[in-house]
Formats: sequence, structure tokens, C-alpha cells
Amino acid sequence: MTQIQIDGQFDSGNIEVLSLDGTTARLAVRADTMSEFRQWFHFRASGAAGQALTLKITGLEGSAYPLGWPGYNARVSEDREYWAAAPTSYDPAEDGGTLTIHYTPQSDLAWFAYFAPYSMERHHDLVAQAAASDGVHYRHLGTTLDGQPIDCLSFGEGETVVWLTARQHPGETQAEWWMEGMLDLMTDPASAVARELRCRCTFHVVPNCNPDGSRRGHLRTNAVGVNLNREWESPSAEKSPEVLAIRNAMDATGVDFAMDVHGDEAIPACFLAGYEGIPDLAEEHLGRFTRYRAILARRTPDFQEKRGYPVSAAGKANMTMCTTQVAHRFGACAMTLEMPYKDHDDAPDAAQNWSPERCRQLGADCMGALLEWLEG
Repeated sequence: MTQIQIDGQFDSGNIEVLSLDGTTARLAVRADTMSEFRQWFHFRASGAAGQALTLKITGLEGSAYPLGWPGYNARVSEDREYWAAAPTSYDPAEDGGTLTIHYTPQSDLAWFAYFAPYSMERHHDLVAQAAASDGVHYRHLGTTLDGQPIDCLSFGEGETVVWLTARQHPGETQAEWWMEGMLDLMTDPASAVARELRCRCTFHVVPNCNPDGSRRGHLRTNAVGVNLNREWESPSAEKSPEVLAIRNAMDATGVDFAMDVHGDEAIPACFLAGYEGIPDLAEEHLGRFTRYRAILARRTPDFQEKRGYPVSAAGKANMTMCTTQVAHRFGACAMTLEMPYKDHDDAPDAAQNWSPERCRQLGADCMGALLEWLEG
């Protein structure tokens, strides 16, 4: 039995090695910079081909969302393309809460992550490929605190203004996989759905709202520990230039329809959160959201309406969040799409659980639902 090595010093990597004993590792998750949030992990194990690994991530009762661990399986890949579900268990009483991953790699390298990572290099490939497509225009909305660009892709010539945003919380990589599927559809010249949507709508797409947190391996915050999805009421250049740049761009275009894409730690389903608690909400305004939600639920079994977040009481919405602020500020039909880290209980997949492939498909499905919503 050889001594394995564990490392995470790469784009979106996050792990602390506490001890190694042969093919057993005791590990911990590093908190976001200047923040207490910690949940995202991404690391690789080397030197264990054909040997059974036991990887123990400790201290997780003190993580951001301890309810995310029961019933959860870590993701593993040996080629960084196909991500499988590794057999995983959670014991809240062991070492402050311990997630134990068992896996026997076929090769000398295996990567493990909270969900399939979406690297900044893949992000740049996504933006470059989309920007090279006919009718797509690239815009540099601003610069992050680490000096990275805030990328925006615009296309279409219709009257309905659509804004799609993702990865305000960088560890919610499901969101950029969703973006990849949506952009694949919307830049496909053979797609009748894309052609019709581009005639009816003008799209503005920010595939990654938080490049700094993404590269640093954060769960939820930017370079100075700020949760961007609590900055939409009063963003600042000092703390949240990402939100400031995006909201200023929205002010310039207006917004009719908006979707902010996320991942949820605890709920094993895909669902939408709306804007029920915003001030002076009219029945017609809320009806636009509930109609879209019903259309999406009918179009794909990967979406449902029964499970989700509690609805805010009238006038009690958190106005610092993207969806509520955009709905109120612009009178838009706005929503937060959530996808699971766990399996999708209504349509489980033992091999992968909820996967990048299903995120991409849901991105395309959401566009089909948007077209039907417009026709209504």
C-alpha cells in the first residue's frame, strides 16, 4: 500500500489536509476568504490506482449548511469530463461532523468535488464560443476586485428584455452548467426555439457573476467575503462591484423577464423561488411568475412545484436579493432557479445523481418554457 497525496492548489480547489495514513485521509474544508461560509470542496488524490480510498472530511456540523450532508454523495472523476457519484456517508457525531467518501480509482489520479466543477478556463471557452456565434455581442460590464472581467453576452432583436445570471454563489456550479446548455441551444442556427426567441426577445446573459469566488474555491462569497446575492439593494464599488456593474447595465436596458440560477444544498429537487413578498405586488405581476413555473413543470419531469423555499408574507421580502429587487425595480417577471447537489428524488440517477448533463438539459428546457410563456 502506497501513501496517497491530496492537493487542491488549482482553479476552484479547496481542501485542507489534516493527516494521511496510506490510502486514508483526514481532511477539512477551508472557509471563504474573510467569511465563515464553508461547504465547497474540490481536490485530487494521486498514487492510489486500484486501491480503496477512504476520505474523511471533518468538522462539517460547523459548515454553512449541515443539512446538505445527509443523503448526499460526493462527485468523482478520473478524466474531469464525466462526474460520477461516489459512495458517501455522513456521521454528525464523528469529529464534529464527518463526510466519508469511499472510492477505488482505476488510474493514479482522481478528482473529488462537492459538485462537478466549472473552471474559469471552461468559462472563458464558453464565452469565446458563444461570442463567435452569429448575432452574439460580447460586453465587458466591469472588473472584479481581483481584476477579472464581468462577462456579458447579448443577442436577439425582440422587444422583451431577458436577463439571465448565474453563479452569484461560486460554489453553485450547477448554474454555469445550466448556462452552457442554454447557450448551446440559443446559438444553434438549426434550433427553431432559438430563432423564435431571438426574434421576440433581446437577451443579456452573465454566465458567471462571481469570477473571484469561483477561482478561489469559495462557496458563497467574492474576494472580500461578500455574499453578492445580498447586495442588490445598495451595491458598492468597494464591496460588490460585480452586482453594481450588472445592476447598472440592467438600468440601461430595463428588464421584462429575469432568471438567476443557483444550487441548493438540502432540497433534492429543482424548483423556482419568486417575489411574493415584494411591496405593492399586483396579482397580474405575480401571475406571470406562477404561469411560467407551471409551464416549466409541465414541460420537464426534472422540474416540480411541490418542494421549495417558504414564501415570504406580503411586504416582507428580502429586497437585498437579486430576484426580489429586479422584480420590484423593473416590474419584471423574475425568479431564482435552484438545482440540487443531492440526487433528484423524483427522477433519481444512481450513477451520477443530479449531473452537469441534466443541468445543461434544464437550461434548454427553460428556454422552451420561455417561448411558450411568451405565446401565452
